[in-house]
Amino acid sequence: MANGEFLEFEDVSKYFGRIRAVDGVSLSVRKGEFFSLLGPSGCGKTTLLRILAGFERPDTGRVLLNGRDITALPPHERKVNTIFQSYALFPHLTVRENIAFGLRIEKRPKKEIAEEVERMLVLIQMEDQAEKYPDKISGGQKQRVAIARALIKKPQVLLLDEPLAALDLKLRQRMLMELDLIHDEVGITFLYVTHDQGEAMSLSDRIAVMNGGIIEQVGTPGEIYEAPRSSFVAAFIGDTNFFEGRVAEVVGGEYSRLVIDGFPEVLCFNDKHISVGNPVYLSIRPEKFHISREKPETGNRHNVVQARVEDVIYQGLMTRYWVRSGEYRISVARQHSRFLLDETPIRWDEDVWISWHADDGYMLERYSESDEKLVSLPPENIGEVNGEGNGAA
Repeated sequence: MANGEFLEFEDVSKYFGRIRAVDGVSLSVRKGEFFSLLGPSGCGKTTLLRILAGFERPDTGRVLLNGRDITALPPHERKVNTIFQSYALFPHLTVRENIAFGLRIEKRPKKEIAEEVERMLVLIQMEDQAEKYPDKISGGQKQRVAIARALIKKPQVLLLDEPLAALDLKLRQRMLMELDLIHDEVGITFLYVTHDQGEAMSLSDRIAVMNGGIIEQVGTPGEIYEAPRSSFVAAFIGDTNFFEGRVAEVVGGEYSRLVIDGFPEVLCFNDKHISVGNPVYLSIRPEKFHISREKPETGNRHNVVQARVEDVIYQGLMTRYWVRSGEYRISVARQHSRFLLDETPIRWDEDVWISWHADDGYMLERYSESDEKLVSLPPENIGEVNGEGNGAA
């Protein structure tokens, strides 16, 4: 194993009939990492998890765990436990008995079982609920019992397949914090599967964003949000605005001037070294814009565009503006860092200026003129950072 790799998928593919659910995926997860597989329904993330668990066999490739090839091993011979959305607790067993079940099947000594169960009850903070049956505890408590039942067997990897999807929003938010604390406490590798980018961003050390059976990008939450490598990642993780352009000039090796219909020339950081003449998408997050009535005085690396306000939504923490410039409807988010009632707010149908720094726009390659046009996405199709906006169940 190299570079601390602990769990490895090597060129893994899986077909269901003619459908290629997983397409040549190679991926490494580090020991003790909280790693998420994130993507919409049908992207291959659950299939990849089932391959690791031993419930599916890949058609090509192999899976290594701690240097051992486990591709052909049956599920019970892998040091991997899975927690499903349904919890799968035994209704006729108490909380204590559910947690102890796996060790009893293995015929461990009674004293060892009792000690381990007590340790798990303390970990999930349910010592006072130990003698209750599953129908007498809440959804969040059931989830904690399922986690304890999985952890008591000391797996090398804990797999979590959409574990919070059945919970309401407030309980889901609380369980996110509890999962994070449990992971920190036990220190084993967690592989978390979700379509909810808010969950993945909140919990993960690193994320693999999947789409159509392939991995679009692997990185920390910050890397994926601030530096998406594809239009799909930029749109799926949080809000963004897309603009179609073409590289008109490379400036000093690090920046490019872009020609966008209806805009003045736009300066953008060019980390991909895209050549003059190539078509590109420009992605800009709503919070990167500054909006004002007066044309701002800016430095030489700022871009300024005139626009008209089409919609204003006050959201407490911020105000969301949708402004029109040329053919583009642009989402702008203004944080409320000052007391808002001390100023006259920008209103619908006003003329405004929006500006942003060249480093805050992100260029994405556009491979051909036949690509689907990605103008600023309508609000209902833009993902929300808090996880309420995008992704299918």
